[in-house]
Amino acid sequence: MTRSSRAWAAIAAAASAAALVPWISGWRGTPDVPTLTVKRETFERRVVAEGNLEAAQATPVTAPTDAQGQLKIAWLVPDGTRVAKNDVVVRFDPTEMERSLRDGQSDRASAESRIEGTRADTGGTIRNLERDADLARQELAAADRYKVDDPDVFSRQEIIRSEIDRTLAQQRIETSDDVRTIREGVARVDIDLLEIERRKAGIAIDRATKGLEALEIRAPHDGILVYKRNWRGDSAKVGDSLWPGQPVAEIPDLGTMQAQVFVLEADAGGLAPGLPVKLVVEAHPDREYAATIKKVDTLAKRRTGWIPVQYFGTTLRLDATDASTMKPGQRVRAMLALDKDDDAISVPRNAVFEKDGKPIVYRRSGSTFSPVAIELGPAAVGRVVVANGLEAGDVIALRDPQSGAAGDDGPARASGSPTAIGGGR
Repeated sequence: MTRSSRAWAAIAAAASAAALVPWISGWRGTPDVPTLTVKRETFERRVVAEGNLEAAQATPVTAPTDAQGQLKIAWLVPDGTRVAKNDVVVRFDPTEMERSLRDGQSDRASAESRIEGTRADTGGTIRNLERDADLARQELAAADRYKVDDPDVFSRQEIIRSEIDRTLAQQRIETSDDVRTIREGVARVDIDLLEIERRKAGIAIDRATKGLEALEIRAPHDGILVYKRNWRGDSAKVGDSLWPGQPVAEIPDLGTMQAQVFVLEADAGGLAPGLPVKLVVEAHPDREYAATIKKVDTLAKRRTGWIPVQYFGTTLRLDATDASTMKPGQRVRAMLALDKDDDAISVPRNAVFEKDGKPIVYRRSGSTFSPVAIELGPAAVGRVVVANGLEAGDVIALRDPQSGAAGDDGPARASGSPTAIGGGR
């Protein structure tokens, strides 16, 4: 080969090599973009909730229903006391009941006295009216017996006066009868009203008497007395006032326990009865108990009135009750498994970006990455389920391949940015 031929061959080889550089670079892709091969696996979102143990069944202990008005606690047994049937557990202050009894007795005595006075006054008035009527009848009878109507014997003036006396006697009889009827009717109404007052006083006396007889609460059966707590976590104490029938405490059945826990509203997505739970009693953290969700409150509520954070109250059914360690009121910590899917495609959160307001991932196609629209499902800490848009075996970028290389000062994420994915929803 001549020198000229060798020169042309070298030039052709250099040109071919220069042409292959872009192709080789494209075939190798972007070597500094970390990737992930998508596969189907088990996805599970775990939520921690705290609460307390309580008896699944308990006998309520309430304030007596026979009492009227509020009852003030004067004495009570300590919380958690073991009691026997018919033991006195709460006593109420009798002061108000005794005052109500005295007032009722006074009101009844006053009503009875006024009834007697009304009857005596009415009786005297009616007797006077009857006496006036009798005198008028006698005068009318005398006028009829000795008629002064003969003009030959009596003067015209005597005849007229006799007729006037007779008419007056008749009117006096009619007036006396009418007034007596009215007076008797008014007296009956007055006495009926006073009878109502007397009956009201009698009812007040009966209530006060029953209230005094019911100023003690006794245990309905053997067990441990547990006082109920209000929204502040306080139980009944001496000096508190209760309404008749208001629950004060309960005697739980210690053989069957359940847990009442509270799940943050933001973490409650997928919360439903029947889901499995792992439970730990804080007093015995080395033991774990299996449970299931029994009931979920319909509405989220505040646990503390002045704190605006809301929770869903959730009742857990324990698979077994350990009577040796479980007591009502003990604090528990529950691990709830939500949104569990044994055949889910989940990816790291940093592999999901947002473009034109929609979530996307960058899927490798040959030597390049292409944006693919996806539909997101449940999310957990660090991972999110892709409901649609990816298949097992797809290779996706863990960072935006169109941005500069790691540590590059060039423009980053020119076409997309990591999307914000809410937890628990």
